Amino acid sequence: MGKKAILIGATGLVGSHILKLILADERYDSLMVFHRRNTGVSHPKLTEHIIDFDDKESWKTLVSGDHLFSAMGTTLKKAGSKDAQYKIDYTYQYEFAKIASENGVSNYALISSLGANSDSGSFYSRIKGELDVAVQALSFDNTLILRPSFLDGNRDEFRLGERIGIAVAKVVCKIPGLRKYHPINAETVAKAMIEGVNKNTSGIVEGSDILE
Repeated sequence: MGKKAILIGATGLVGSHILKLILADERYDSLMVFHRRNTGVSHPKLTEHIIDFDDKESWKTLVSGDHLFSAMGTTLKKAGSKDAQYKIDYTYQYEFAKIASENGVSNYALISSLGANSDSGSFYSRIKGELDVAVQALSFDNTLILRPSFLDGNRDEFRLGERIGIAVAKVVCKIPGLRKYHPINAETVAKAMIEGVNKNTSGIVEGSDILE
């Protein structure tokens, strides 16, 4: 009998690849997606739940399966404020993971970021670091956290700063000892999450080590 997957962040850069890959993966019988807007994808294995993440009581009993993939994320510009970004990048993902662990989901995979550190002076890096620490304390059998450098791929929106960062990182990563900063394709990250979870991998994998 195949596995049941759960995904949040299905419309994002990495999440959209996780969605396609799991639907094509014979190891999975079903995929439940929880989000705020429809993916526009139709597939016999796919069930979509359009939810209000602030209203946990309305959806918490629906969260059941074997593997949870968490790929939510936003930017300060898109969120509109630090409070709004914190809610999306930390609160929603942590609360969903907590409910999944309480409901018996065994394996969890999270897309974090290179440089994530709960003590960081950078707001973004601190959010990511705080989430990494918090989810590792939950009761999953296996918790896999991937911390890629710049994500390369086709986004819905154009991010000038990110494109500049990718170009710079492609040069910097050629310097000995800085290979971890090499940009990584979003689909590669999605594949690594899926394969890692299916191998019951736990721990934090950073930068270019994700390619392994």
